[in-house]
Amino acid sequence: MPSPFPGMNPYLERDVVWHDFHERFLILGAGVIGAQARPNFLVRVDDHIYVRELPDGPRSSVGRADLGIAPSEQTSRPSGAAAVLEPPPRLRVPPVEVMRESYLEIIDRRSREVVTVVELLSPANKRRNSVDRAQYLAKRATLMSSRTNLVEIDLLRGGEPPPVEDRPDCRYSVLVSRADERPEAGFWPLALADRLPVIPIPLSPPHPDARLDLQELLHRVYDEAAYEFDVYDGPPQPSLTAEESAWAARFAPADA
Repeated sequence: MPSPFPGMNPYLERDVVWHDFHERFLILGAGVIGAQARPNFLVRVDDHIYVRELPDGPRSSVGRADLGIAPSEQTSRPSGAAAVLEPPPRLRVPPVEVMRESYLEIIDRRSREVVTVVELLSPANKRRNSVDRAQYLAKRATLMSSRTNLVEIDLLRGGEPPPVEDRPDCRYSVLVSRADERPEAGFWPLALADRLPVIPIPLSPPHPDARLDLQELLHRVYDEAAYEFDVYDGPPQPSLTAEESAWAARFAPADA
């Protein structure tokens, strides 16, 4: 069953759904691109790994290190015997959250060079003043100064989008930055009701671009994940305006 919305489905932006959608979208997208790019290119799924310390709160003891053995009572030791280590102190380690988020690399099969990176933005990439956003923008800047093409897909209304000069007002967007055209880039601004576009996925000359129909890909993910049974048990995040809610009611299931 395809998504009932003509473009992006705002219910897929909910926190409880997004990570699953993100991973499925990129993995299925890798297959679509790979079918067009082979045999000259490989499409691989890789992960960003974000490790962040959680806010202060109750913390669990990690217990004793297992280097030393504490004697139950003071005993005499024969001359020359190895000293018994005193038990080390018990320590507290701040709890951390480890988050993995996928992205795609298109690799030249012969040179092993990464020719294109495809990113589907996550809430962490758009969270103002966060460490995760800073890490993503640093990687983005590195790509922008390299010979690697960048495809950046933003299907999240919330947060602060990555910087683009003269960015038009829009709900969603796609950026295709070709290494040989920088600083210019292709940009697709999208409204809530817009059909998601068919976008080019740059390869390296003389090979033609692959094509990725984002709307058809979304429909495939929605169908394979059976989201019609899962995503409508809460409101969209961020919340829709009154006008947008009236529009969405035309497409969402009646009990959403």
